[in-house]
Formats: sequence, structure tokens, C-alpha cells
Amino acid sequence: MMKKTTTTRYDTADHLRSSEEVAAYLEATFEEANGDAAFIAKALGHVARSKGMAKVAREAGLSRESLYKALSGERSPGFDTVLKVMGALGLKLQAQVSHAPGRRPSGRSSKKRAA
Repeated sequence: MMKKTTTTRYDTADHLRSSEEVAAYLEATFEEANGDAAFIAKALGHVARSKGMAKVAREAGLSRESLYKALSGERSPGFDTVLKVMGALGLKLQAQVSHAPGRRPSGRSSKKRAA
């Protein structure tokens, strides 16, 4: 007789233990998101759950229910909400020069020549 295999649902929040893991996870999310704000919001939701939603909501000045909705991945939260959540998580946004195809590297002038 074969033993029955029991599986459990994978929860990203259970694997975000250190600040370094959180930063690496969000960095990878930003790279993979391709402009999808709801995808990023869902990743922030994973991080918030790893820290405790009630605590993050309190520190962000939001209700727990509105935080769950904002970070569900079903919609794109407002930028002010993202900033509040990032602050409550002890994270900050950082600008970085993009060298994506079709974009000018920094340092070059985009002025048009006079005709």
C-alpha cells in the first residue's frame, strides 16, 4: 500500500525572513513586473504579510482591510499607499539609470538641432 502524500500551499511570505531577502525579492519583482503595478503591489503584500499585516497597516496609517485590498494584486494601489507601505516596511525607493533598449543613456543631450 502506498503512503498518501500531503502537500501544503507555498506561501512566499513564509520565506522572507531577513531584510536582505526582502530587498532581493522586491528587486527581482521590479525587474520582472514590466510596468505591472498590481504585480508589484502583490509582492509588497507578501512582504507585508511576512512582517504582520496589522503592524504594517498601523505603521502605514491604513486599516488592515484597506491594506489587504491595496496589496491583493487585483488592482493597482495609489502611489501614496505604496510609499506609506514601503516606509512602514523600512524600505525606500531608489532611482537607477535604465539602459533598456530604445532609451538614451544619461549624459547625452536630447536637444534638437536648429534648422
